[in-house]
Amino acid sequence: MNKIRKGDEVIVLAGKDKGKRGRVSLRKDDQYLVVDGINLVKKHTKPNPMKGATGGIVEKAMPIHQSNVAIYNAATGKADRVGIKLLSADEQKSRKTRDNGVRVFRSSGAEIKV
Repeated sequence: MNKIRKGDEVIVLAGKDKGKRGRVSLRKDDQYLVVDGINLVKKHTKPNPMKGATGGIVEKAMPIHQSNVAIYNAATGKADRVGIKLLSADEQKSRKTRDNGVRVFRSSGAEIKV
């Protein structure tokens, strides 16, 4: 079970964008994810008339390692770690924040008290 998923609001812990917040738009693989507005690079593209693309300099979000981001806890206004909580006897798992036990819903980032 991934502790950080697509749609979660995260805060950057290390790197050139330290302290910035954004939403996870894509998980590249098990360790890397793409966050909107974070880790932007300028990519030089050639014009391609077959695809109808013009050439120039384009800003693109590159993947960032999941150890450099943490879930943003709106209740405390800080970064927080994520834990796994068993909801019932049938072993249904749920994610919760470690700080105050707020439940993190799947792919929406919405939070409620458990």
